[in-house]
Amino acid sequence: MSDAGPASFESPPVIDDGVTPRPRAWAEIDLAAIAANTARLVDIAGNAEVMAVVKADAYGHGLVPVARTVRGAGATWLGVALIEEALTLRSVGDTGRILAWLPTPGDQFAACVRGDIDVGISAEWMLLEAAAAGAAIGRPARVHLKIDTGLGRSGAMPHDWPGFVRSAISAARRGDVEVVGIWTHLAYADSPAHPTIAAQLEVFDSAVLAATRLGLDVEYRHVANSAATLKTPESHFNLVRPGIAIYGISPGPEVGTPASLGLRPAMSLGARLVSVKRLPAGHGVSYAHQYVTQRETNVGLVPLGYADGIARIASNRGPVLVAGKIRPVAGRVCMDQFVIDLGDDEVRAGDEVILFGSGAHDEPTAHDWALACDTIAYEIVTTVGPRVKRIYRG
Repeated sequence: MSDAGPASFESPPVIDDGVTPRPRAWAEIDLAAIAANTARLVDIAGNAEVMAVVKADAYGHGLVPVARTVRGAGATWLGVALIEEALTLRSVGDTGRILAWLPTPGDQFAACVRGDIDVGISAEWMLLEAAAAGAAIGRPARVHLKIDTGLGRSGAMPHDWPGFVRSAISAARRGDVEVVGIWTHLAYADSPAHPTIAAQLEVFDSAVLAATRLGLDVEYRHVANSAATLKTPESHFNLVRPGIAIYGISPGPEVGTPASLGLRPAMSLGARLVSVKRLPAGHGVSYAHQYVTQRETNVGLVPLGYADGIARIASNRGPVLVAGKIRPVAGRVCMDQFVIDLGDDEVRAGDEVILFGSGAHDEPTAHDWALACDTIAYEIVTTVGPRVKRIYRG
């Protein structure tokens, strides 16, 4: 098993001082909104603790600034996918409870033991590697056993669950692991009335009962993601794991809008026009001329492209606010840039364009971009690339 040091944090946060000119492109992160969203979820969770999910660079919002913010707003746990993410948090001084749930064979289990990082265990090999790390260091690895209650992704299948639990109990008796929790993922949490939710919760309850009868008593039971935290209180148990809601984005239309859920979107994405020029009627725009001007018009060049997370499928579709009007991308989204048709409006190089934000100023939202790209808002914010400077306020 490798035991490399923690992953490095990509770049330090930039604080919005209201004076420094905007860079080429930026993602403005409202930390006050993230704090308010976290506090809202803590309130909804009631007696359950809140694990704020900050995987994937906090859904594109910035791992370290967001982690510090949610801790201050009441989250007692942080959730990440990768062990490297958890080690990064430890390297910047986070001392609270962290769960990492997507280890790979030969991963840094020993570093987790040394760093007091809990690990989600969804297969026998993970349990063996975690136990080996605990035995080698002389301190038990803290693990959460995952049951596949119907998602069909990771976790022990119900017919394998008793054997999985017995293996964990044996490792715990040797002092190699401490089984902290039992957990699962829901398949249809964003459809609160879907019958699979009740069915999965029944399987989960049966798994916990079976583990108890085998002699395993765990501290935590956790199932709920953002949607279930917001709409399925019977799934709360004593720990919930909200992710996308922390960032002010609804998990789905059946759950509600951010406003109806009491959430504030935290990210806005903008850029400065690189150039504005006049094109005649009938002139093709960008590769393959998928857009052709209908009349003489001004076009502006936006320095963002699919290398920055602006999906190519947004060609001729993605909505952009500039000069007080929402206009679609004109032609293909390229690697570093795309064009917008400005009509006869007087717009200059250096003027700001907003791709998405909270919608409070009539700008498009991440949900609007998700509709244009035939995806979900999770993908829109998470794929904003590292070339886009994060600017923090609040």
